[in-house]
Amino acid sequence: MRARSQGRKAQAESRRRAVLYARVSTAEQEREGFSIPAQLKLLREYAALNGIDIAGEHVDVETARKTGRTQFDAMLAYLKRHTTVKAILVEKTDRLYRNLKDWVTLDELGVEIHLAKEGVVLSQDSRSSEKFMHGIKVLMAKNYIDNLSEEARKGMNEKAAQGYWPSLAPLGYRNVRNDDGKKVIVVDPEIGPRVARLFEYASTGQFSLNELAAKGRKLGICYRRSGKPIGTSTLHYLLRNRLYSGSYEWNGRIYQGRHEAIVTPELWEVVQDVVDGRAAANIRADSKDFVYSGLMTCGHCGCAVVAEIKKQKYVYYHCTGYRGKCPERYVRQEVLDEHFENLLKQLRLDTEVFELLRSALKESHADEVVEREEARKRLSDEADKLQRRMDMIYLDRIEGRITAEYHDRIIIPWREERAQVIRNLEHLNSVDEAYVDDSIALLELVTNAHKGFSATLPKHKRRALNLVLSNCTWANGALTATFRQPFEMLRDLTPQTSCHPVSKSADSAEFQDLVTPTGIEPVFQP
Repeated sequence: MRARSQGRKAQAESRRRAVLYARVSTAEQEREGFSIPAQLKLLREYAALNGIDIAGEHVDVETARKTGRTQFDAMLAYLKRHTTVKAILVEKTDRLYRNLKDWVTLDELGVEIHLAKEGVVLSQDSRSSEKFMHGIKVLMAKNYIDNLSEEARKGMNEKAAQGYWPSLAPLGYRNVRNDDGKKVIVVDPEIGPRVARLFEYASTGQFSLNELAAKGRKLGICYRRSGKPIGTSTLHYLLRNRLYSGSYEWNGRIYQGRHEAIVTPELWEVVQDVVDGRAAANIRADSKDFVYSGLMTCGHCGCAVVAEIKKQKYVYYHCTGYRGKCPERYVRQEVLDEHFENLLKQLRLDTEVFELLRSALKESHADEVVEREEARKRLSDEADKLQRRMDMIYLDRIEGRITAEYHDRIIIPWREERAQVIRNLEHLNSVDEAYVDDSIALLELVTNAHKGFSATLPKHKRRALNLVLSNCTWANGALTATFRQPFEMLRDLTPQTSCHPVSKSADSAEFQDLVTPTGIEPVFQP
């Protein structure tokens, strides 16, 4: 009897213990069918099938744009306290990670990650190719979040194109709703005239920024929240803000606004010449087209490396010299193109391996496409049902079966409910599987730089470099940089003896084994 008891105890101690983690991005997603119960059911079945004891369950139903999810943090704290719990069970990659910081944090804990729907288990002993594939999926999860933000930016861009300032009103204006319910800006009757007076002072050219700031204090121009007088940096931004002249710049484009101008365009132009010269203003206006601005620091003094145009044609980069005279010479953009291209040539996948990777990524996302289609149909059906209700009650009113007052009382909440359903449907339609293709295109650019990085559009170059590299420095005509993960892993998997595309090798075979689609199978026998 005693031996049997000891045997059961030993068996229980040998069983692995894990925590479950489930998440939906928003409460709206939970209502639209991205079900927490479905995730938990899958994970509990997975645990039972693989002989894993569940030590705890953690569920988040909240936005995950930034690190700080309540239950995610609680799970990390639990794992740190209970070192015998060495695994996390989660449905798939994008349920667990929302950014690269999450990935690094979990990697440092040294726990196993079981991705139940993907049939993958990752640990400290996993092959480099497995970790690379996982890292690409983490990047896709981050790209998805960026895509959500991009959709919000699209709405703001559309509003800007219609002539409405889409953000917080600057000093001198107020945010209000017009008669149509649209958010617009109007001149603040108290502060607006004072801002106009400040522009008039600045146009004379007789006052420094400090002196103009002092005049602003005397005029009573203060920060809205703190009530403190504005400083010189805020004043400089105010005088540079085209919005006060009736037009505005939004995402590199200038739009004619529908709001009332505080100063005339002519006065605003005069102030621009006075503040720091038209030439400097032109350089700043064009700076968004400089591919490498903000990507590098000087290897001599640590200052930023910035760009400027010479002879209205050639782009040169140089150290700002903020900490004093710097010995680093100016460098042409074409030279930097070559250096960055040589760095990216260290990352290569042959065509067959890349196609396998593309297929695996699309397949891993296929279930979410199905979920979205189901949610889309459910929302569409709900909108149709509400519309039929409104049509029927309208006929009852026309035919005199109900009064106009009763009709209005009933139909208003239905109309509001349908409008919310339509908004949810539009949001779901705006964020579809297109971001997967976008992620794959970006990966293709990065891993095929030998086909002509210099001919790539500037915005795509910058995006690719920000994705792959960090700590870029330029000194003595040489570029040094650090590869971000998972691209450091890919570089380690890439033979560095040639700049030509890699032929199929042992590494290719390793990727072949990795990306072959698999179902949910027991990782180890109970």
